Amino acid sequence: MKYSVIIPVFNRPDEVEELLGSLESQTMRDFEVVVVEDGSQITCREVVGRYSGRLDIAYYMKPNGGPGPARNYGAGHARGDYLIILDSDCVLPPTYLEVIDSELASQPCDAFGGPDRAHDSFSPVQKAISYSMTGFFTTGGIRGGKKKLDRFYPRSFNMGIRRDVFAALGGFSHMRFGEDIDLSIRIVGGGYSCRLMPDAWVWHKRRTDMDKFFRQVFNSGIARINLQLRHPGSMKPVHMLPALFTIGTILLAGAALVLRLTGSSWWLAAILPILLFCLTVFTDSAISSRSVGIGLLSVEAAWVQLYGYGLGFISAWWKRMVMHQDEYSAYEKTFYD
Repeated sequence: MKYSVIIPVFNRPDEVEELLGSLESQTMRDFEVVVVEDGSQITCREVVGRYSGRLDIAYYMKPNGGPGPARNYGAGHARGDYLIILDSDCVLPPTYLEVIDSELASQPCDAFGGPDRAHDSFSPVQKAISYSMTGFFTTGGIRGGKKKLDRFYPRSFNMGIRRDVFAALGGFSHMRFGEDIDLSIRIVGGGYSCRLMPDAWVWHKRRTDMDKFFRQVFNSGIARINLQLRHPGSMKPVHMLPALFTIGTILLAGAALVLRLTGSSWWLAAILPILLFCLTVFTDSAISSRSVGIGLLSVEAAWVQLYGYGLGFISAWWKRMVMHQDEYSAYEKTFYD
């Protein structure tokens, strides 16, 4: 058995059905599927049962503990040489595993990851959030883009690793958020080879509304401080940009307001950088999506992402680095939203 596809799931039977359907359509067949039900109230047992004769599939249930422990549980029951970690809200193109197999044959490595895209069937909000999470002007391309401001670290929505390397590193930690980056840092720090496979992409649904998206990225900002304290030196300038954006835009907006109230025409100059950022995001998103509506929603998503991450980062910096509090996350129930 070459590949074990591990899928943690919580109350998502419909999305698991889509993912399993895309696995059934894979052109490369040397794989098994390990579904780990992470304490769901609405289980996917029946869905998995329908695929029992169509895929080499195993189903396990455990008490809720978050996706990291669920992935570790699945890895403990896996037989493949490589573990493919996927989120339950992903859908795969038919050649996904074939691409990975070809890449590994031509350039072997210990761990790898791929980017994500928005499917045509996604809602406009999901497409806007997808743009915000993958665009160069919003993330610096660090989530799998070919243009990026930092080295690539695999993320757990689309991640592969040799099973023996996973075991040697002890799998995912019990961090509530940022556990995938924690593992990627340990992979690189352990001297293992790790690379991006640009063509091994998935369709990733991500969050379904801006409120859930804010909670996700707020926790991501907190996680970055937690990661820096676990792995000193892991924080790079690109990780600080959302916090600087948050502080900078607040100062610019405040300056513009003061200047406007005092009758100065310079208030327009203060607000100009903010307007230019919005125009850049709108134009880039509208062109790439061929939709003015998604372009406008992408501006909102970009602000939610940068402010959410920035506020989480600043909050954690104060609590953990200044007040020396213990590791924490603000929203504990956002694993699978």
